[in-house]
Amino acid sequence: MSEPVNRRTQLDGNLAFGRPLTPPKGSSLAAALSVLSVLSVFAFCTPAYAAQATAENHDTSIPSPRSSRSLLLGITHAGARLVAVGDRGHILYSDDQGKTWTQAAVPSRQLLTAVYFVDDKHGWAVGHDAQILASTDGGVTWTKQFEDLKREAPLLDLWFKDANTGFAIGAYGALLTTTDGGAQWADVSDRIDNEDQYHYNGIAYVKDAGLFIVGEQGSMFRSADDGQTWEHVQSPYQGSLFGVVATAKPSTLLAYGLRGNLLRSTDFGDSWTPISLKGARGPLEFGLSGASLLPDGSLVLVGNGGSVMRSSDDGQTFVVTNRSDRISLSGVTVDDKGDLILVGQGGVHITSPTGAELVQQ
Repeated sequence: MSEPVNRRTQLDGNLAFGRPLTPPKGSSLAAALSVLSVLSVFAFCTPAYAAQATAENHDTSIPSPRSSRSLLLGITHAGARLVAVGDRGHILYSDDQGKTWTQAAVPSRQLLTAVYFVDDKHGWAVGHDAQILASTDGGVTWTKQFEDLKREAPLLDLWFKDANTGFAIGAYGALLTTTDGGAQWADVSDRIDNEDQYHYNGIAYVKDAGLFIVGEQGSMFRSADDGQTWEHVQSPYQGSLFGVVATAKPSTLLAYGLRGNLLRSTDFGDSWTPISLKGARGPLEFGLSGASLLPDGSLVLVGNGGSVMRSSDDGQTFVVTNRSDRISLSGVTVDDKGDLILVGQGGVHITSPTGAELVQQ
């Protein structure tokens, strides 16, 4: 069976980390369900919760003293400030390297899947109901720029060239763009030849090359002209890819996804090399959910089952840490001391540079 019968049900039930899961062609339904069960522990991501959240359609997130311990899907820097997004419209910011967090005023209670800042003031977040939120004060306050209830699908990632020009991508081949900082968003999904409407899960800018998108069923697309035109890239892997990260070297990127699959290209996707990941328990088979290029040029990937992977050679090899708490992780960045700040199941976690030595928040 190459596809579950109901992709809508599958999508709603598997966005615990903002990444819809679709089994590779030829996999059995039983195998697919075993993979999906990894994320299904989060009850709020069931179809029943999704329907309830849409029906309520509340305007503002509810303040919670435990928001930094709730599910968070993305984290980034706004200058020296940290900003994280996640469950029920929660957006948090920290001015002390993640030791304490303040919950921002947010006009949404939808699950937010990703966040991106172009400088210390201007940032955007995306999520369910195709919502796009924006901040001009470093993440303290937010406004809703875009929403499409009829789309009935989430936006899953975004990228901005500067404070004016950016893209948001999501389920069923959604591609939105703005050239005025989000005052107007245009649906330009038809720029990409995606007849099957594969979900777009990750977007990144590759140094000296252009934009790259990865998604469902191993789909890959690239643009050498800042997103004006796109071409399909032949993928060596037919399972879902959950994200893409550029390295510090020109034209070099890594695509990551289901069952620990990690691919590296040094020519903007013309050719790919599989990267083998092995931890203390053997080959890594957990899905990879997030990645960051750190200021020192090293790469860190995180995933389900408490997996943290770090590379200091431009993504050619990785040191894998299998955290004993086995928490599922979705995003990663670094503080000013070089320690990692992880987000995912259980909120924010500060660790050593390898991902171990959990510091309780």
